[in-house]
Amino acid sequence: MPSRKFADGEVVRGRWPGSSLYYEVEVLSHDSNSQLYSVKYKDGTELELKESDIKPLTSFRQRKSGSTSSSPSRRRGSRSRSRSRSPGRPPKGSRPSVSASHQADIKEAKKEARKEMLEIKLTPLVLKPFGNSINRYNGEPEHIERNDVPHKNAQVQRGSFSSQEKFPLSQESCYIPTQYSLHPRREEVKLKEIDSKEEKIVTKGSTSLRTFEVTATQQKDLEFGGVPGVFLITLGLPAFLFLLLLMCKQEEPSLLNFPPPLPALYDLWETRIFGAYLLWFFLQALLYLLPIGKVVEGTPLTDGRRLKYRLNGFYAFILTSALVGASFFWDVELYYVYSHFLQCAFAATVFSVVLSVYLYARALKAPRDELSPASSGNAVYDFFIGRELNPRIGTFDLKYFCELRPGLIGWEALLTTMDIIHDGFGFMLAFGDLVWVPFIYSFQAFYLVSHPNELSWPMASLIIALKLCGFVIFRCANSQKNAFRKNPTDPKLAHLKTIHTATGKNLLVSGWWGFVRHPNYLGDLIMALAWSLPCGFNHILPYFYVIYFTILLVHREARDEHHCRKKYGLAWEKYCQRVPYRIFPYIY
Repeated sequence: MPSRKFADGEVVRGRWPGSSLYYEVEVLSHDSNSQLYSVKYKDGTELELKESDIKPLTSFRQRKSGSTSSSPSRRRGSRSRSRSRSPGRPPKGSRPSVSASHQADIKEAKKEARKEMLEIKLTPLVLKPFGNSINRYNGEPEHIERNDVPHKNAQVQRGSFSSQEKFPLSQESCYIPTQYSLHPRREEVKLKEIDSKEEKIVTKGSTSLRTFEVTATQQKDLEFGGVPGVFLITLGLPAFLFLLLLMCKQEEPSLLNFPPPLPALYDLWETRIFGAYLLWFFLQALLYLLPIGKVVEGTPLTDGRRLKYRLNGFYAFILTSALVGASFFWDVELYYVYSHFLQCAFAATVFSVVLSVYLYARALKAPRDELSPASSGNAVYDFFIGRELNPRIGTFDLKYFCELRPGLIGWEALLTTMDIIHDGFGFMLAFGDLVWVPFIYSFQAFYLVSHPNELSWPMASLIIALKLCGFVIFRCANSQKNAFRKNPTDPKLAHLKTIHTATGKNLLVSGWWGFVRHPNYLGDLIMALAWSLPCGFNHILPYFYVIYFTILLVHREARDEHHCRKKYGLAWEKYCQRVPYRIFPYIY
């Protein structure tokens, strides 16, 4: 299926047919057969445009104040035709050609522009809002009466207009795309020919002006320190995990004894342990495939599809618990897991690396519309962050399964999280789901085996109450968000206040999400503290979990903040004013 560049509901600039003028439009739909976008102008006009006639907002600068323009359907009093003529377009029948010297001038201008851009001497683009665009598309009420109301009988049919329709627009609604600012207005007589030549140049080399513009305006911000950062994380996380486990096995863990004695590599590898890990993994895969539990749809993808997911984690948990209980009844030495904890961690690490290599290799053949929004095109970065968004073998969703089953069973309100809708499936999630989560989130229990700590009943009761409090906040906040994203018109959610955004979606500003911006993270951190408190206060080592988790969620919140600010614009600014605290009320 051919990929599409612009999503439904996205606010962009569309070229008016027959001219070089661009106006603010909203993408309504996309026809995969004709590859045409249905767009709606601010005056209500609906047209179908090619992708090449649509540009992102960041590609434009404001026309100088002295310039004027007529409305897309021409000035009042003039007869409207199926295609409007730009101011520099000659009358029909007169089609002068561009001289060779003039073409040379254009090429020279482009060459100079490319040189300036490559030297990073670009000036910032300043956009002036079109009419009431900010109010309309960012949740603000429209206090100003609109002047660009189209004729009530106007009809648009695939780019042609009736002879009576009139669409007066304000002069400031017209913007010139950056690339066309190199052409004098008299060159518009050959605009189509020039566009065609520019498009051919793009196919010949990546150093062309238009190619550079796309790279400059749409270059993604790499997270985690970019390529050097993800490279160090990929190598450093496994090593750090084993250092923590080795320190935990020491009788008196101390930084003075750092690093702990390191085992030989052959001591960490046991074929029997690796086989047992594979058995565990594929047992959970088998339980995942059981035709029990309800099937739900995920959030819409870029092409409008919704993937289906089976929710049977609770049944998998019951069956797994029954199997563990039966093993205990059959005198299976479950202590073997603790005594070979390092070997289990090593087996899981090897499996996660092999899985990551497979995921990256298969993603190289994935269609463009199935790639993750976080992918960059860099091999090292994409290996870490994940190149493919939803890798599946048939109906078996690899990312969804690894997120929920082998390392952490029961986390079902997952389909609206960043892990599923934004991040690809690469080393970051593979290692995190299969190694980091099961071996770090159980770190306190591993510590207590060698360093027991007695608790009084009042202290134990306080810890349990803290844990339940965190769980209620976490569960209720996630459930409220999940229900709202699935069905914003649910009568059960009618009491919640919202802010409308440019994407057509709403932001919750009451309920749990009016308390802090990420109440689920607050609940998560309270539970993390409750898990660490039973270890006492003799050593900071068992509190690594809550310290790490705080850093992780603060960083994740910053990623969330960046994406939401970029996606929702002024609506997100307004939400931040209404809900000033990010995670901790009155603190952060």
